[in-house]
Amino acid sequence: MTHASKTNGVSRRTVLLGAAAAGALAMPAVWSPARAQNKRIVVRDDGGIYTKAYGAIYYRPFTEATGIEVVAVQANAEPTAQIKSMVETGNYTWDMAKISSPAILILTAGARVYLEKHGLENEAVIKSIPAQYMSPYGVGTNVYSTVLAYRTDAFKGRKAPESWADLWDVKGIPGRRAMRKHAFDTIEQSLMAAGVPTDKVYPCDLDKAFASLDKIKPDVAVWWTSGAQVEHMLTSGEVDMLPTWVSRAQAAQAAGAPVGIIWNQGIWGADSWSILAGSPNADACRQFITFASDPKRQAALTEYFPAGVTQPEAFNYIKPEMAKNCPTYPDNIKTGLKIDAKYWFDNQAAVIERFNAWLLK
Repeated sequence: MTHASKTNGVSRRTVLLGAAAAGALAMPAVWSPARAQNKRIVVRDDGGIYTKAYGAIYYRPFTEATGIEVVAVQANAEPTAQIKSMVETGNYTWDMAKISSPAILILTAGARVYLEKHGLENEAVIKSIPAQYMSPYGVGTNVYSTVLAYRTDAFKGRKAPESWADLWDVKGIPGRRAMRKHAFDTIEQSLMAAGVPTDKVYPCDLDKAFASLDKIKPDVAVWWTSGAQVEHMLTSGEVDMLPTWVSRAQAAQAAGAPVGIIWNQGIWGADSWSILAGSPNADACRQFITFASDPKRQAALTEYFPAGVTQPEAFNYIKPEMAKNCPTYPDNIKTGLKIDAKYWFDNQAAVIERFNAWLLK
């Protein structure tokens, strides 16, 4: 499952919502440069605003504190094939990567395991990360979310959508709708729209999901395929409401568009720092992961975008107006649905095939 497009397009103007990282520059260095001389790690991240933010908040401060150089490399989409190739050949272009929970499962569920167990569970700064963001092969660093977004100007003087059921209610809440042209997230939305509680969505009842999709299909004006397309539609007012990665809705807001975001029933997943199996620099990667998991450092990311911080304590250092825009803000995530990576690992091919066939009917 890929959420690659979710990562791009958040404008630096988002910082005007508020930031709380002034203390970042004053954070104590917790590592001794003597521990790591002539070391370098190569880290795959999502590029764009992420690389910029991570460079300022994580990479350069880590190098200053430890002497370990951090080189960032960007990859579009989930780089599972690249990681498998590196591990199988022993040719490590990267040492570690920021990847999603489904990607971690793909890389660790087979006979050969392509990621290192990080073994950091007993580190104090890692212990405080909630279990729902953790795995033996990944330390949660960011949460992304799919939400319902709408043009507020289209709903002046009338009820605005508040749930997936409202997106489906074409008579009670008229307006031009768009949907994602992919089974991921769309299947879950269809079930919640049909009244299925979040804790009963998985395993997905596909007959119920497609019966629900049948009801909205005639009223879908656009089936979108990219985050850039979503941003354009929200900014131009081409559609009144649609499901989208929250970063795209926030980018439209930052560009001045009158966009509202519904966090209720948001569908979320975690991105983690993961170390490639056999990397000769695995210990340096562990140092970096520990360094980057500091709550104050996570909070400092909100200088750049409303980060889905995985450290609850980070909210102690984030201004309230910015905190409310973060996917892991308690009020935002409490009604959400965590993506079941195992369900999609086991059923992805069959569900996508059925969804694609349904679209052509």
